[in-house]
Parts: sequence; structure tokens; C-alpha cells
Amino acid sequence: MAISDWAIEERPREKLLQKGAEALSDAELLAIFLRTGVKGCSAVDLARNLLKDNGGLSCLLSANEEQFCQSKGVGQAKYVQLQAVVEMSRRYLSEKIQRGNALTNVNDVKKYLQSRLQPYPFEVFSCLFLDNKHRVIKYEELFRGTIDSSTVHPREVVRRALHHNAAALVLAHNHPSGVAEPSRSDQLITDRLKQALALIDVRLLDHFIVGDEVVSFAECGYL
Repeated sequence: MAISDWAIEERPREKLLQKGAEALSDAELLAIFLRTGVKGCSAVDLARNLLKDNGGLSCLLSANEEQFCQSKGVGQAKYVQLQAVVEMSRRYLSEKIQRGNALTNVNDVKKYLQSRLQPYPFEVFSCLFLDNKHRVIKYEELFRGTIDSSTVHPREVVRRALHHNAAALVLAHNHPSGVAEPSRSDQLITDRLKQALALIDVRLLDHFIVGDEVVSFAECGYL
């Protein structure tokens, strides 16, 4: 059955206008982007197949051209369009967390960090350097690979904080597995960095773990 034959309140576009984008499933949002399906397959069905073939929305958005185009019903044109949408979203979030803006909305910070770190298939450790009014000075990705005490060097974090004349820091790294629960190693690294930064009078405000969701150390009571 074509989407045009569905009840109006069940059609993705109409549902979005009536209830807002947050009310739609991943498949329904993707169907709006796809616009049309293929013979015998509605746009929603095609979206569901794409999500299934690629292991979910985050994997689909980070798929390369070859991986994306292996799915039935999509090709290079759709891949290019999707990458443009992803980049616009990333730039939109970046503008909200740009130099001179104070970090007042933790959800904006989570979305920004998720857009930067979630696509990586390996662990990346990053810092948001802030001034004494918690305004953003710079975002930097400092370490890559397995994040443990042997790869995250407090002296390098301290050096970059001094370079930017930062008064406060927010740490973040991703878990490619999608499980954002902080590990014992994550907690040990956070404690080491907090102690090292305190020696140069720089406050550690939070450490975010990015997976399928974003977990805040501060919200969990770990800081």
C-alpha cells in the first residue's frame, strides 16, 4: 500500500506537522528524507530496510558510499544528499557551541559532542576548553585509539589548557560499542585529569561518554 493511501495521521509528513519531529520513529524520519520508495516498497518500508541493513540510524549516517549504496533502492545521489543533511546538522550544532558562547544548556553540549564523536569506529578523546565564564574557547580532539591510562596523557591536556588560557574544561570520548556506561578505566582517567588540572587552577566541569546515548559524569555524581 502506498503512503498516500494511509490514514492522514499515519503519514510521516503529516504526523510531523501535527506532532513534531520527535514523535516520529527513525524509519519515519528517514522516509521523509527518501521521499519515495521503490516498486512494491513504500518509502517507510525502504527506510526500515536501510536501517536494518546498516545496523541502525547511527551506522547508516556514518556509512561510506560503498556501504550505503549496497542497499536496494538507494544510490550515489541519495548518499550525497544524506551526507549534506548530516553536515548541515553538524554545523548547526557547532554554531550553538562556538567560540564566545557560554555553555548553559547541557543538552546542546550532548548533541554537539554526539555529532562529533559518535560516527567514529574507534575511540576518540576530546576537550572543550572554556574561559572563566564557561564560554567556549576551542574544541579539540587530542587522542585516538583505546582510551586508557597509557593513551591519555594528563601533561598534554594540561599543556593544551595552558595554551588556550582555559579556566575550565569539559572532557568527552566515545564508546564505539554504543554502550555509554562509564568504565572503571574512564573513572580513573577522569580522577587523574581532575587532579592534574587542579594544579594549574583549571576546573574540570564534566566528562561525557558518547554512545547510543550520552552519559554525563556530573549528572551521575562521579565528579
